[in-house]
Amino acid sequence: MTLVKFNNGLKSNSNPFFNDVFDSILNDTFLSDKLVARVPAVNIAENDNEFHVELAVPGLKKEDFKINLDKNILTISAEKNSENSTETKKYSKREYSYNSFVRSFTLPDSADHSKIEADYTNGILKLTVAKREEAKFQSREIAVK
Repeated sequence: MTLVKFNNGLKSNSNPFFNDVFDSILNDTFLSDKLVARVPAVNIAENDNEFHVELAVPGLKKEDFKINLDKNILTISAEKNSENSTETKKYSKREYSYNSFVRSFTLPDSADHSKIEADYTNGILKLTVAKREEAKFQSREIAVK
């Protein structure tokens, strides 16, 4: 299979500066800011005793997070109050600006709602949800009759 790039003759027939600016605006601003979701990436793992939920949320503080449990829905949210400070920097492009986000997860029936812990270190929010004792995998030998 051969990939062919079409430019519809725009770059050869018009001003190259205009095309560079147009491409930059279309590709950088529109696609990055409008179409990309502003929620942190998450990893979910499970072992015999507990579930682990990790969110990549750099640049926040422990006080910015709010973690709620409503029935079996675990909701993690954060809101960072951006302060208007007078800086002398003039940015040509500014991409990272987490203002707020909300992520919700449905906990399985095997989760122990009373044993949920959260820790925030090095930009990673780690939640540990313990499993109920009766839900833990127990091995036993079955006799053949």
